[in-house]
Amino acid sequence: MTLVKFRKRPWENLFTTDLLDFDTQNLFNDKLWMKRMDEPALNIKEKKDEFEIELAAPGFDKKDFEINIADGCLNIMAKKSEKKEEKDENFTRKEFSYNSFEKSLMLPETVVNEKIKAKYENGILKFSLAKKEEAKKQKPKIIEIS
Repeated sequence: MTLVKFRKRPWENLFTTDLLDFDTQNLFNDKLWMKRMDEPALNIKEKKDEFEIELAAPGFDKKDFEINIADGCLNIMAKKSEKKEEKDENFTRKEFSYNSFEKSLMLPETVVNEKIKAKYENGILKFSLAKKEEAKKQKPKIIEIS
């Protein structure tokens, strides 16, 4: 990534030093940055009895996902490829597309692995991760003073 001189704007006359600005053109050519942009959006909610995870993965089918738990991680992988071919007297058109992602989430020790459920609907992959009984929030006990 390269640093370039900040372009002066009319309101910057108050500044006495030159500021540096990131070169956004090189930022979007950076492979690491682009990989992070390809990762699906993720929401995690903690509820009283469970954690809910929502992962945005539009364009996939249920069969495109592979989900497993290994070494305390929830591993989510998806792959999809399509091929289209159109032939006519004067031309042949072939198109293909390939899309994939991998996401791993470290599970807390308070999750019951056997009770993890997944559901894919309208481009959203939803997980329900049940908590162990001892991890569920208990109502505070009121102690009387004698």
